[in-house]
Amino acid sequence: MPFAVESDLLPRELIRLGARPAGKRDAIGEAAQMLVAAGCVDPAYEQSMVRREEVANTFLGQGVAIPHGLGEDRHLVRRNGLAILQVPDGVEWNTGQRARLVVAIAAQSDAHITILRRLTRLIQDGDRLERLLATTDAGEIAAALGDETPPAGGADEGGSGAPMVDLGPGFDWTVDYPSGLHARPAAHWVDTARRFAAQVRVRHADQAADAKNLIALLQLGLRAGDTVVVSAAGSDAAGALVAMRQAMTGLSAQEKMDAALAASRARQTPRTGWTPPAPLTAIGGVPAAPGLAIGPLHVLKAADPVVPDNPVALAEGGSLLQEALSRTRQQLKALADDTARRLGAADAGIFKAQAELLNDTDLITLACQLMVDGHGVAWAWNQTVDRMAGRLAALGNPVLAARAADLRDVGRRVLGHIDPSLRANSLLDLPDTPCILVAPDLSPSDTAGLDPARVVGLATASGGPTSHTAILARTLGLPAVVGGGAALLELADGTSAILDGQSGQLYLEPGDADLASARQWLAVKAEARAREAEARALPARTRDGHTVSIGANINLPDQAAFALSQGAEGVGLMRTEFLFLERGETPSEDEQFDIYRAMAEALGNRPLIVRALDIGGDKQVAHLNLPHEENPFLGVRGARLLLRRPDLLEPQLRALYRAARAGASLSIMFPMITTAAEIIALRTVSERIRAEVEAPAVPLGIMIEVPAAALQAESLARHADFFSVGTNDLTQYTLAIDRQNPQLAAQADSLHPAVLRLIQATVAGAAKHDRWVGVCGGIAGDPFGAALLTGLGVHELSMTPREVPAVKARLRDSELTALRALAARAVACEAAEDVRALEGGMA
Repeated sequence: MPFAVESDLLPRELIRLGARPAGKRDAIGEAAQMLVAAGCVDPAYEQSMVRREEVANTFLGQGVAIPHGLGEDRHLVRRNGLAILQVPDGVEWNTGQRARLVVAIAAQSDAHITILRRLTRLIQDGDRLERLLATTDAGEIAAALGDETPPAGGADEGGSGAPMVDLGPGFDWTVDYPSGLHARPAAHWVDTARRFAAQVRVRHADQAADAKNLIALLQLGLRAGDTVVVSAAGSDAAGALVAMRQAMTGLSAQEKMDAALAASRARQTPRTGWTPPAPLTAIGGVPAAPGLAIGPLHVLKAADPVVPDNPVALAEGGSLLQEALSRTRQQLKALADDTARRLGAADAGIFKAQAELLNDTDLITLACQLMVDGHGVAWAWNQTVDRMAGRLAALGNPVLAARAADLRDVGRRVLGHIDPSLRANSLLDLPDTPCILVAPDLSPSDTAGLDPARVVGLATASGGPTSHTAILARTLGLPAVVGGGAALLELADGTSAILDGQSGQLYLEPGDADLASARQWLAVKAEARAREAEARALPARTRDGHTVSIGANINLPDQAAFALSQGAEGVGLMRTEFLFLERGETPSEDEQFDIYRAMAEALGNRPLIVRALDIGGDKQVAHLNLPHEENPFLGVRGARLLLRRPDLLEPQLRALYRAARAGASLSIMFPMITTAAEIIALRTVSERIRAEVEAPAVPLGIMIEVPAAALQAESLARHADFFSVGTNDLTQYTLAIDRQNPQLAAQADSLHPAVLRLIQATVAGAAKHDRWVGVCGGIAGDPFGAALLTGLGVHELSMTPREVPAVKARLRDSELTALRALAARAVACEAAEDVRALEGGMA
């Protein structure tokens, strides 16, 4: 007897209680044989179910798996049916996933959609699900799968509500984040909860959410002062609760500090901007980023792509979606890394939180349901994102409305990987002359990539001052107004305008007097900036005449002009891995040569230190087909990878030597060196390629990133022309702390005396062979850290461009003799806290 698509009970003979399959394959086989015996499928359907597991994940979550056959094998289904295995002890389905209720589906058309809907509701009702896993009555399982009633909390398909009851023991906590629970702290809660097998629930009043579901947490709309109850159920529930409490409270100090900093900046910023000499027609919005912009409008009309519904076999669709999600995660990782280095870690967190949205089980489940229902993968994904984002936006909470924009942004990225013809390309048509960009909204990734030389101001019809787009506009120094309404989009391209991000006004068709007034206002501001720039341009020379070279850490040629404007004297670290991370294939030798030559030209013959490809550890590139490693930070990365992959090393070296032959003043630096043998091998390859290319010799240096290299600096200096200390990795390896671990990150302090002593040893070893030492890690951009490094004898410091002025100012206000004394005290300290306490005593 087949199951019905309404609410009648399932046949008891297709429900097996207390099953104990030896593994996933046995579970599928047992369920398949039940379907065969009931006359639902042909025997070959079992192999179809197995093959589907090779191309898609049928684990729904919360211990429920739904194995079924490939779409092209529907002809093997004689009639609709289900076979259910209750597996109290569980069976490993995939790594980290244990199935306790295996629901094998055989369906000829769309009958299974109802069952999928009921299952997604069931996995949100943890208490009922737990009862089903222990019941001795098959009818109770049949009743649960025949129940169309949503669980308490009102969740529907793809929703994220949960019963308002608690799972068991837990703790109360009052939200003390000034901005409430937004995406970045919520992503940390999710990461913590997912480390445990236990179910973890966060309840606020009569609303609850699965702590492993980012969208569900955000939909709670938690504000400062709200009280939540965190509960857990499962074998490791006690540990999960301890970890959740630590994670939640551990973020409080940072959230409060961020809010205080934002408030301080707001107090320092004048409330009014430019005032026109006479009334002007204007469209008002919400001030998002201060500053004044003058120029013609370039209006981007709302143009949501028309997504065709082209059904494909479910196996093909699932594989395509999985690949698109994977590629999007890689892009967001690269974007986060790049943003962290250019704009700071806080802004990079925007893209890390976006990546977490892709892990939301509701998104994947609903998209798969729509595909199983016969829809195309692009259409199904677009509908899923639209529905979920619409729910967030409809809650009336401006913070959640901003997260809806993030979801649509990341959704469009995935859509572009599913079907390249649907990729957004409106920003490719920007005029060559500077303009004020008007748009319905801009994604954070679009905003982060705007060229300030072509876009001088930004006005959007929607969005708010707390949106990630607004945050990035402020970081970029781009005047911006958001929430200007639909009237903005009706403006004509080329309309002359003045945008005031301070007052939130877009003034239209200004006259000559208005333009003269605005330009005078800008001239006054420019004069003030020029005075600052004059100081930035001065060398980092101490009062007693010691000069330290100052470089910038950048990735691409178009970042060079800004670095120079901030006072950088060259590039101390060009990270070439971003040429590989942001694309789906390895860049060719010619493509790399063009980039290196363009970088040298942008620097105007100033020093350029190019780091050879540094892949491994936290930087993984799918198209390089690197083997999986249990501990990639201690595996094949940096120089180890380059020596094993001449297909990566040699084209890059040829491109670099070709650039040197073309006149580039560059040096080459190899990452993650541990032994002299590695340098010797790399020098041998380099010299061979230099001779082939007929290029001049260039300095070959190495990164000091592991304690072994620092401790044998003298012997390594025999073979290297210079050293550059990567303090981030050196700290990680010295202190045995993963710098990406949020619970330990605060302890990974590069000013720890042990790290400083290794830098001191590096300088001493290099001096034996007259080699210079630079630092391109995080503490080089900290004025106090730069002072200590100078006292330790470091010759060159390289940092993100925005950090250059403050570092130069600190060094110009110091004396080398005092800095040496400061460094001596620092290396004698017992802890990083003691070193930082010395800052108050600096002259």
